This record gives sequence, structure tokens and C-alpha cells, in this order.
Amino acid sequence: MLTVFGSIALDTTRTPFETKERILGGAATYASMAASFFVPVSLIGAIGNDFPDKYYTQLSNKLDIKGLERFNDKKTFFYDSTFDFDLSHRTTNITELNVIENFEPIVPAEYKNSKYIYLANNDPEQNIQIIDSFNSPELIICDTIEYWIHNKKDSVISMIEKTNGVVINDQEARLLCNNSNLVKCGKQLLSYGPNFAIIKKGEHGVLLFIGDEVIPIPGYPLESVTDPTGAGDSFAGGFMGYLISKSKGHLANDLALVKESILMGSIMGTFAIEEFGIDGLMRITIEDIVDRYDKYKKMLHI
Repeated sequence: MLTVFGSIALDTTRTPFETKERILGGAATYASMAASFFVPVSLIGAIGNDFPDKYYTQLSNKLDIKGLERFNDKKTFFYDSTFDFDLSHRTTNITELNVIENFEPIVPAEYKNSKYIYLANNDPEQNIQIIDSFNSPELIICDTIEYWIHNKKDSVISMIEKTNGVVINDQEARLLCNNSNLVKCGKQLLSYGPNFAIIKKGEHGVLLFIGDEVIPIPGYPLESVTDPTGAGDSFAGGFMGYLISKSKGHLANDLALVKESILMGSIMGTFAIEEFGIDGLMRITIEDIVDRYDKYKKMLHI
């Protein structure tokens, strides 16, 4: 079982072509939904009194949500952003932490033996706190965002030190490492202690840093992009779900499997961005995923 901890959000997403208000989003939501195609997923997070029942149902139909807490005296985490014309640059308009501010997560007894933990974009201090609630996890992977790097940089680094892998985008890597060179950033991330680091570069793919290896992997060329929100989180969920499902042990050190899992993560990210919110992930089947994955491998001659 994979346990995911992070934000469940109501997102308002604005593009030059269309705006969607207060749709289901959040890093933990995207990551959990993407991973659920490969492994059972349990979700830990918090929602408020404004969280629609239809979204609750969507989560409960795909995930184990015993770890999802509803607070009737608070609002759900809210994020409002605007993408520019090429849908590659996003401006944050509003970030309201609401229910996740000062949230003290509780790990249900059934989750404590989880071997695989994904810490989605969330308060790094909460992430550090929750790690100690699990008995003996074998693989912990984390992500972060600019908001936490700006406000709790030391805690972000402390969080990374406690993980086996970190997944982060290029802007966040440069900000965290205070360096414009992504190769140097990747090596600095490894110096904090994880077995591997993945720097996401949007449509241009990723850079994988593992041991002494620096491996560039191009992105899947997608013809239709509607909403890039959640691409990175879906990548991380797909990556981790596939990695777990195919592993026979020593996940973080199996280079071939890590590379294969990156390809699958990229594919899950492409499905997420074809529609607003999680709709792209909700409409697909495992057959759709495998078909696109096979096409991707042929493109790369793998």
C-alpha cells in the first residue's frame, strides 16, 4: 500500500482560453489518483466545510480515505492561478492555506505499517512530523513548492534529508539550491541524503540524478494541453505507483526500474493536463495508459 500525505484543494485555474472555478485539485489528490492505477492508495489530508460532496465521492471511489479529516469550522485549502498564453508559465493569484495551516495529521492505525510514503507538496514541518508516525517505511519520496521554499527553506532541506528520493521542478530546484545550473542543483539535492533526485522540466522532460549518473529523459510530445495544473503531481504519483508495483526490492537503487517509472510518471502527467482538474485522470483506463506508454518507449527506442 502507498500512503500519500498532502494537500487536497479547491482550485481556480485561469487560462487565456477558459477559466474553471473551485475545482478539485491539490498535490495529494493528483498524486493519489495517478498512483491508484498501479497500487492501492491511502490518503491522509484535510478538507473544510466548503468541500463539495461530489468531490468527496470521487476520492472515496478510488482511494482509501480513512485518513482524510473534515473540519467543519474551517475552509478547504484554496489556490487561484493564471497561466499565460503558452500554458507554461503560471502566476499565483491567491493562496489560502485555510484548513492545512497548523494541521496536525493523524495516521490511522491501519496505515502505520505502510512501506511506501509519498509526501506531496505540503508544509515540510508537517511532513517531517508524519514520517515518525510510520513504523518502518522502505521508501519515502517528497516534493515541495516555491511557497514552502520561500517561507520554510530550512525545514524543506530537513525534510529531504529524511527521504529516499525527491521530485522537484526546475524553478523550485534553482530557488532551493540558489543556483541557476540544474546539474549543480541536482548534485546538491543528492548531498542532502536521498538516493535519487528528479528535476522536472515540464514539456522538456526530466533530469534524473542517481549515484554519479545524470540522465536526461525527454518529455512525451502531447498535441492537446488544456490545464497544466497537477502535471508534476500526477508525474510523481504515476512514478511512485509504477515503481512500487514492479519492484522486487531495493527500489531507490534500481536504476533501470527508476528510469522505467519516470516514463510512466511522464505518461500520467500527460493525461492530467489534457483536461481541467482531475478529469483527465478520471476518464482513462489502464489500457489507455499502457498504449501511450508503449508509444513513448518506441519514440525513445527503449
